[in-house]
This record gives sequence, structure tokens and C-alpha cells, in this order.
Amino acid sequence: MPLYMDEHKHVKGVTAKAVAEAHAKDLKVQGKYGVHFRNYWVDEKQEKIFCLVDAPDPQAAARVHKEAHGLLADEVHEVTQG
Repeated sequence: MPLYMDEHKHVKGVTAKAVAEAHAKDLKVQGKYGVHFRNYWVDEKQEKIFCLVDAPDPQAAARVHKEAHGLLADEVHEVTQG
């Protein structure tokens, strides 16, 4: 299954706690779309969030975010772990 890194830019007032809560919501929904969110990173100073996800396609990962909490990524990149 392809691996994607998504980036959420300019998330005003983002906190690690809020992102942990959003990630937990993603985990509850992900199975419905055949997606597996592996990890996430938060940069509070630059107001960015990054998510690493196994998904059949970028749209499936976006559907999880939309249903779970509504925060859609600004960019999605297919990546290879190495």
C-alpha cells in the first residue's frame, strides 16, 4: 500500500495536545476507509502538522481527516520509508 506524508499549513494556535486528540479521532475512523495513520508531528511555532499514513490513495486519507475532525491537508506527498 502506498505511503503518504501530508502537511497541514497555517493551523492557527495548533498545540500538541489538540493534534493528539485529532489523531485519536483519525484512528477511530481509519479502518472504514482502509487507511492506517502511522504517526504525526507538530510544529507549534510554524503552525504545521505532518501525518504519515498508509492509504490506498490520498483521497482515502483525506476522507478520514474530513470525517474525523474536518482538518484537511494542504499538501500530500507519496513517500518511501528508508
